[in-house]
Amino acid sequence: MPAESPPAAQIRPKTKKGCLLEPREIAKLEAYLQKTFRLPAIQVKKRPQKDDSAEVYIGEEFIGVIFRDDEDDDLSYNFSMAILEFDLA
Repeated sequence: MPAESPPAAQIRPKTKKGCLLEPREIAKLEAYLQKTFRLPAIQVKKRPQKDDSAEVYIGEEFIGVIFRDDEDDDLSYNFSMAILEFDLA
């Protein structure tokens, strides 16, 4: 007997890299980062051209990107922040 498909409400739209990052996830990630770094100025915003990630800001300054990773049915989020040598001076 074939396995049943999950209900349509449980199927998430896919992008090339994975599932879409939903607004409720963005809100949870923002709250987590604000609490973890004790910095209420952190904002997590939907990216204009990408659906599988969000941009991270401190105030108006862009600091990095969070990617949603649900490969192998193990959900995690990866935060990527580039630090330029110029910024270290």
